[in-house]
Amino acid sequence: MIAPNLKRKLSGVTSTIVQLIPLQRANGVKIVAMGPGLPDFLPKIGWRALPGLWFKPKTRPFRIWHARRNNEMIAGVILRHILRMKLRLLFTSAAQRDHKPFTKWLIRRMNAVIATSAKSGSYLRVPHTVIMHGVDTDMFHPPVTDEDTFAASGLPGKYLVGCSGRIRHSKGTDLFVDAMVNLLPRYPEWTAVMTGRTTAENKGFEQALRDKIAKAGLQDRLLFLGEVPDVKLWYRRMSLYVAPSRQEGFGLTPLEAMASQTAVVTSDAGAYAEMVDRASGMVVPAGDAPALEEAIERYLADPAKCEEAGSAGLAHVRENFPLQNEAAKILTVYERLFASTDRPVS
Repeated sequence: MIAPNLKRKLSGVTSTIVQLIPLQRANGVKIVAMGPGLPDFLPKIGWRALPGLWFKPKTRPFRIWHARRNNEMIAGVILRHILRMKLRLLFTSAAQRDHKPFTKWLIRRMNAVIATSAKSGSYLRVPHTVIMHGVDTDMFHPPVTDEDTFAASGLPGKYLVGCSGRIRHSKGTDLFVDAMVNLLPRYPEWTAVMTGRTTAENKGFEQALRDKIAKAGLQDRLLFLGEVPDVKLWYRRMSLYVAPSRQEGFGLTPLEAMASQTAVVTSDAGAYAEMVDRASGMVVPAGDAPALEEAIERYLADPAKCEEAGSAGLAHVRENFPLQNEAAKILTVYERLFASTDRPVS
């Protein structure tokens, strides 16, 4: 199996590949990555190895090219349909929108398709298998040491609410800031943080939010932390995690927070509504500022609810979303492809 990563910048797709491949190989799956921007520890092949794809492997009649982006589907179509290499093509789709005609054409050239959620699958017009992303429950875990406590942060108050991700309109950072500006004066035991990078084109967006925070006099209790060395630590320090996105592809952060035993409030963007159950937190319509603020306030007003939801979320993630489950389900698709006749999904 080959997992191409034809994008140099780090993305959610890259993170998925980096996390899954070592686990798949540990379970006996012969899979390598290919492309730029990958860590040195990851097994991978270069472009010079491509001529070998004209020959079938020792134990299988062909190899599987597992694409997750359009350009990777294009490369797969060229390798298989034009260069006639011994490949079968698999595509994982996370998009939650109607695909453009060319993308639909590419998808119809695939031998199998995976959707990362039922919502993303609803936009596909071909047979597919729904396999939701999982989370590494060893990497993301509940508080263990004193360093995992809110007190170790040195921030004022007793409880922490936060959100993580790039600072931009689509992530709903402004919705979070607006809710905190309204709520924090009424709940003095709480402090709020935002972790994540601000790109150059969003510096003005961030500055406008900083100005709003300063005008409210909340500079010490509503903070931009930027890119932190270890976001996992901050999940453990939070009592409540908020994912206020207006748009998402999939969105792993609520799973990471729940695996850290942290209560969650999310929008219904991406796959959030499919991953958060009623006991673990609350889901509100994307972009609905009053609903988001109301949901957050329920937890700020009663920190005991955070503990209850955090415990429920931890159990929910460990049962339904361990990364091992995702790897095992993908393996069933690989095996089904190896056993199938040579036909595209259309």
